[in-house]
Amino acid sequence: MNPIHIVTKKEDIADIVLLPGDPLRAKYIAEKYLENAKLINEVRNMLGYTGTYKGKRITVIGSGMGIPSVGIYAYELYEFYNVNKIIRIGSAGAFNKEAKITDIVLGKDAYSYSNFAYAIKKSDEKLIKSSNSLNEKIFNKSKELNIPVHYGTIYTSEVFDVYHNINHLKDNIPENIKPLASEMEAFGLFHIADLLNKKATCLVTISDSKFEENRDLTSEERQNNLDKMIILALESITS
Repeated sequence: MNPIHIVTKKEDIADIVLLPGDPLRAKYIAEKYLENAKLINEVRNMLGYTGTYKGKRITVIGSGMGIPSVGIYAYELYEFYNVNKIIRIGSAGAFNKEAKITDIVLGKDAYSYSNFAYAIKKSDEKLIKSSNSLNEKIFNKSKELNIPVHYGTIYTSEVFDVYHNINHLKDNIPENIKPLASEMEAFGLFHIADLLNKKATCLVTISDSKFEENRDLTSEERQNNLDKMIILALESITS
């Protein structure tokens, strides 16, 4: 079977991929940070590019929003294009007071009530770990670059919880699991990596918080703070 959502030559995709949700963010990263960036996918306008950063070959491509979408793109990258490592980069909401707006969170694992794990692996796992080796590289690089990061659990929601109250879910999370950030993709990505014996992790920047009065970043503030996360991911790849 041939891939349906990413259509390019196998050699056009690097073995390590940055995976933002927004395809226009993939375009932004390619144009601002990669040398000799080449458009390698535009099926369904899910833009993808391959270029180099400090001599390291990297692909950046959008994943869309939500667990099913990231599951499709991660699966095709791993299974059809021999990708070994994926770093999801994106924005997230604060899950508790510890994570402040503009903070960066590195996901050591992801928790979700989603049935995705059962659907694809017949597993009832609600907590799935990310790659220790990728996390170690990113965490060490964050110290070197003096870019502070929180290291903890990410909650993956199936609804946009800015619009919908999900306290009925939050209240049932086991007491020993204390998520720092809420987003919509990490749980799916980590399970696909586990299924295919690949590596994945997730970096998110906190862009909104119900625990702070000035809850929303402007577009400019959002981009500037996302740039720190992007640089951290790129520098970690080249280390």
